[in-house]
Amino acid sequence: MSQSVTRRQLMATLTAAAGASFSPALASSPSELPLAIPAATPPPFTLCLNMSTLRGHKLGFVKELETASKAGFQHVEIWIETLQQYIKSGGTVADARKVLSDSGIRVENAIGFAPWIIDDDAARAKGLDQMKSEMELLAQIGCKRVATPSIGAQTAEAPTIDLKKAAERYRAILELGDKTGVVPQLEMWGFSKNLSRVSEVMYVALETGHPSARLLLDIYHIFKGGSSLDSLPLIGKPAIEVFHVNDYPANMTRQVITDADRVYPGDGVAPIKETLKRIKDPNKSIILSLEVFNKSYYAQDAMTVAKTSMEKMKKMVAGV
Repeated sequence: MSQSVTRRQLMATLTAAAGASFSPALASSPSELPLAIPAATPPPFTLCLNMSTLRGHKLGFVKELETASKAGFQHVEIWIETLQQYIKSGGTVADARKVLSDSGIRVENAIGFAPWIIDDDAARAKGLDQMKSEMELLAQIGCKRVATPSIGAQTAEAPTIDLKKAAERYRAILELGDKTGVVPQLEMWGFSKNLSRVSEVMYVALETGHPSARLLLDIYHIFKGGSSLDSLPLIGKPAIEVFHVNDYPANMTRQVITDADRVYPGDGVAPIKETLKRIKDPNKSIILSLEVFNKSYYAQDAMTVAKTSMEKMKKMVAGV
């Protein structure tokens, strides 16, 4: 009997102790409780430099990164060809990773030109092999994205590609991305015979039925291809991770303007702030990458161009 009472007393004691440990009345005073740390809100935009902006200076892989870093950039888009040339000249992947680490730079995307969309089956198969090889190289330096424009199907003489076939072919490289960890970003070129409008790349991305489908748009190419800014909110926020920014002069129509006519943000008449407001995502930071091919910039000192790029981009996002 005494043992039974003892067990009841013990259970009562344990229950009381457990209750006390979770009782607000018996908890530590508010001043003694740990403060809840709110989740950090991502900045609306991440400033990035596309190496097209310095491409005419012919600095090479290492100098491009060093110049961007000294100008204040921590995020860049590289050109795959420049990385490949660095490795052909004796550099290694490990060396490239060290340069990136030493420069405090992250490669957000890479510009490549593998012909993945063309009709010729044999040539397209070679294009997929090229893309797989390039993706594997990019993965080794920590780059998780690659631009995939309609290369090989962009000229006026190119055949018109059925959008369902384009979707099948885009899905094929998305599946390569599943294997390599590098996601192909479907890039719209406003001058291209194929995939020149927002509606076309949207259709192709949706028709793949693949969750990793992403669009790579550009302020200049939206103007060049004749797409409306009002179509941007229809895309859906997950579909845009990287967005190319630039400006264009007032004295040119979309029919005659070319890649080389792009200028710094703020030096033209493009509706940049309106565009950024339409793509802004409260849940993530959109990577804004400055992409220009301006020969007058190439004639200037590379560091001047890089620093001017950063200054112009800071003004571009102010107040958006």
